[in-house]
Amino acid sequence: MTEENYWLVCHTKPRCEKKFAALMKAEKFEHYLALVESVRRYKLQTKRFQKPLFPGYVFVQVPIEHKTRIYQQDLLARAIIVTDVPKFLRQLADVKAIVASGFQLSLMPLLTKGRRAKILGGPLHGLEGIIDNPSNPQGIILSVDVLQQGLHVRVPASQLQPLA
Repeated sequence: MTEENYWLVCHTKPRCEKKFAALMKAEKFEHYLALVESVRRYKLQTKRFQKPLFPGYVFVQVPIEHKTRIYQQDLLARAIIVTDVPKFLRQLADVKAIVASGFQLSLMPLLTKGRRAKILGGPLHGLEGIIDNPSNPQGIILSVDVLQQGLHVRVPASQLQPLA
């Protein structure tokens, strides 16, 4: 982190990402809101619009002395200071390249071995367990501690939500 600027991950209030990005542009703060095209098909028409890739988040570089200006409108829930700026900037450059490429993409939760996860749908909705294999997650392991046993349940990765 430079001594004169912060990089912040700004968590906006619901559906305020574009308004917040417009505020950052008006303040002349460097910022990035990743937008992807979305298509909605209705009975009589098709609508195309831009939606945030990361709903609720805008990345902003703010001079320390102007940090309070990000709160001037009631658009933010919180701002998180980026601590590993070089890593963040590399990942941000990767995101920008992928978005600019035009390739179809979707947001996926990061599934890592040993991380707790919850099943999002189906008859096992709400059950929690441990991710089985992060390189090819195929389910979770439910623990039966008293028996020192686990039950491996095959569930598509798209149905798993990582827990903190």
